[in-house]
Amino acid sequence: MSDQIWVNNRQPQTLYIAQVIMYFRGVMAILLGGALFSLGSVSLFGSTLLGAVYTLLITVGVIAGAFGIANEKAWGYKLGVAAAAAPLALRVVVLFIAGLEALTFDTVGLLFDIALIALLLHPMSRDYQKVWFR
Repeated sequence: MSDQIWVNNRQPQTLYIAQVIMYFRGVMAILLGGALFSLGSVSLFGSTLLGAVYTLLITVGVIAGAFGIANEKAWGYKLGVAAAAAPLALRVVVLFIAGLEALTFDTVGLLFDIALIALLLHPMSRDYQKVWFR
């Protein structure tokens, strides 16, 4: 039997909730078709191929990051933080390049992005991963 687990509820609540949100984001991206089924539906800086690759990388990143965090791997925490910060960073880049009129404002998505980054960068999460992650 393998020692690998998908969700670790023995970690601090900030990391546990971050894992759940990351899996939720990944599964919803797959189910809604943004990552795998309709590659032409996402456009990033005018390129549907770039948008599809970005969405696929973020989807794989949040799922792999959550799995790594659950198994207390340092690479999982780093990947999770990067995959959680990428959508928010992209919103900021689009805001500065194209201005407010080009930014499609998804309030719920923005709240999930901010909450996930706050959970991962919370002092309780950072202290736990510094001590226990390898």
